[in-house]
Amino acid sequence: MRLHELNPPPGAKRTAKRKGRGPASGLGKTAGRGQKGQKSRSGAKRRRGFEGGQTPLFQRLPKRGFTNIFKQRWSVINLAALNRFDDDTIVTPQLLKEAGLLKSLQDPLKILGDGELKRRLVVQAHQFSKQALTKIEAAGGKAEVI
Repeated sequence: MRLHELNPPPGAKRTAKRKGRGPASGLGKTAGRGQKGQKSRSGAKRRRGFEGGQTPLFQRLPKRGFTNIFKQRWSVINLAALNRFDDDTIVTPQLLKEAGLLKSLQDPLKILGDGELKRRLVVQAHQFSKQALTKIEAAGGKAEVI
């Protein structure tokens, strides 16, 4: 099968209704829009949340809090995930991304101490939790702050 051989299933495509083509067509004169009103006019659109002139729900609800634009976001990895690497491996954010543990290198990396570390690794990250530091050193590895 080739791209140019693809066809829609039978009944999926219908011919468009020809509106405004005289009274005999059944869709003449007002072309199925009814008589007067906002939706009968050409170019008629209503924005999302429009309630016919009544104050919309999203404006009636109270607003709370704010978004801190200076908030620091972190990429977080637990120690248990590092057991997939061999002993004496230098674990960097790039290596974690290649292994599929990190989605992006945009945010700084923080290593958390959840789980057991059974390998002797050199872990490079931007920050470590206290528990992660003690577990890495207990396993015979090193934690290096980038």
